[in-house]
Amino acid sequence: MAVSKQERRNKIKLKIRRNVVGSSLTPRLNVYRSNAEIYAQLVDDKAGKTLLAVGSVEKSISAVKVSKIEKAKLVGKLIAEKAVANGITNVVFDRNGFLYHGRVKSLAEGAREGGLKF
Repeated sequence: MAVSKQERRNKIKLKIRRNVVGSSLTPRLNVYRSNAEIYAQLVDDKAGKTLLAVGSVEKSISAVKVSKIEKAKLVGKLIAEKAVANGITNVVFDRNGFLYHGRVKSLAEGAREGGLKF
């Protein structure tokens, strides 16, 4: 019986979410990658609220004509800037079942360059 990519990713995602929990002091940096775009959000799981959200569809990022990997790095830097402005420096990284390479890795590197620690 063949397992689809989506089922495989959901299984990995559930394993990750068992260990990675965000709080108000150290929110969870959640990443979602579609074929064309990439999104990141900071989530406080204790309160069940999204604190910040950034995507590559924002005007400041979509106006720049660069590759998808470079856009992911810009998204990481932007969410880090907004988080530091709101007094958040430590986060836990949730790759959301995606492999840690390519755009997901680039977003993480951009967030680290922007001042987030994880």
